[in-house]
Amino acid sequence: MARNIGAACRRCRREGLKLYLKGDRCYSDKCSYERRAFGPGQHGQARFKKLSNYAIQLREKQKVKSMYGMLENQFRLNFHKADQQKGVTGENLLILLERRLDNTVFRLGFAASRSQARQLVRHKHILINGKKVDIPSFLISAGDIVSLKEKSRASATINENLEAVVRRGVPSWLELDKDNYKATVKALPNREEMTMPIQEQLIVELYSK
Repeated sequence: MARNIGAACRRCRREGLKLYLKGDRCYSDKCSYERRAFGPGQHGQARFKKLSNYAIQLREKQKVKSMYGMLENQFRLNFHKADQQKGVTGENLLILLERRLDNTVFRLGFAASRSQARQLVRHKHILINGKKVDIPSFLISAGDIVSLKEKSRASATINENLEAVVRRGVPSWLELDKDNYKATVKALPNREEMTMPIQEQLIVELYSK
């Protein structure tokens, strides 16, 4: 299975934005972006160069890909699916990305990052409506119950993550029951609840060329 093995902190510095790819490290003084808020590499501190429209669109797509930990083919498939749905394509795309199981596990605080959430899903720690699901791209629906399997509830890492979730908060479309290690999907996410600075229209323009 293909995966992105590049340094996560370099991606934040490349995009000029903290993408919160390293869990608790991103909130500490060890955060590379906080210490070196300029591009990576030999010429990272060079004078700002004006970007073309294409480069701006490409950087926006790369930013969102990095944020959700996806590769190009996965991302393109999600875009085509969003384009075929009714409504605004850019908003449909972001909603599809938010509905992914690995993202939902991260949003609930079971994992400190989306990459850790993917690992939890792959290793069959997560249940949907009482059944094991090991596909990170599985799309959750309104009314679904997301929970940890019984044996996983003793994990020190997962419990530490749940204690730290108050720092970033749980989205209003999810209802977390920390004591019982489960959550209810109250509704599908909407664009207004996504607070990261994303200009999805630039991605639509890029793929529409």
